[in-house]
Amino acid sequence: MTKTRIVFVHGLDGFGAAAWPAQHRLAGRYDSLFLKRTGFDAAEPPAATDFAADAAIVIAALGTGGHLVAHAQGAISAMMAAVERPDLVKSLVLLEPALLSLTAELPATLAYREHLEPLYARREELRDTEFAVEFHRLTSSTSSAAAPAAGGLAGTMPGGTVAATGLPSTQGESARRRAARTRLQVPPWEAPLHIVPGVPTVVITGGWEPLYEEIADYLATTGARHIITRGGHRPQDGPEGAALIEHFLEEFSGQPGDSGPH
Repeated sequence: MTKTRIVFVHGLDGFGAAAWPAQHRLAGRYDSLFLKRTGFDAAEPPAATDFAADAAIVIAALGTGGHLVAHAQGAISAMMAAVERPDLVKSLVLLEPALLSLTAELPATLAYREHLEPLYARREELRDTEFAVEFHRLTSSTSSAAAPAAGGLAGTMPGGTVAATGLPSTQGESARRRAARTRLQVPPWEAPLHIVPGVPTVVITGGWEPLYEEIADYLATTGARHIITRGGHRPQDGPEGAALIEHFLEEFSGQPGDSGPH
């Protein structure tokens, strides 16, 4: 019997299977695909965000249909794909989604954007590491010390260490490469987003950052289910968050192995 497909869409802190360490075990029950968005590659040079290209990558990965699980900035392309092809999406699981263009007029989103816009306005004048260090400082200063803010660089991947540049590095990729990619990212508030029609959606947040709670609360008014758990910016890494993802997938799959969208 054909396994149900799950497409995992990463944020800024890692890509491919490395971004989902607690979800590897799902590959035994599901057809699990761990994507790499535009510009995220171990060998190719980092590239600027391309929202449309990322959405196309997600749609192609869905094949004849499946679940979407997306983290942080990855939620943008997942949402865009679900809007374009809701018939392919069994369910949508969003973890700390950086969907700032949906909440553009709300207070936490406005404050976050006003905090970062001056940095983006002068990013062409800055070297990669200069931009990334300042980005990390600003996003950390908008939140508690428990976890980094939207796309923050510290403490987000297992095995991360702080390099001589002052930026965290992760297994298999240097801090300088991550800094180059960070500077090239398009601000999430510029994403062309719309609400997904008729797709079962759950939003899982860590309960630590007002920005993500504001986005989740907004999505709840459109019919999404909002669950607050522990785990900071990466709730999927902890046992509670991982179990919530599995429970939701099972709820909207029937038995693992049931194929095609409902």
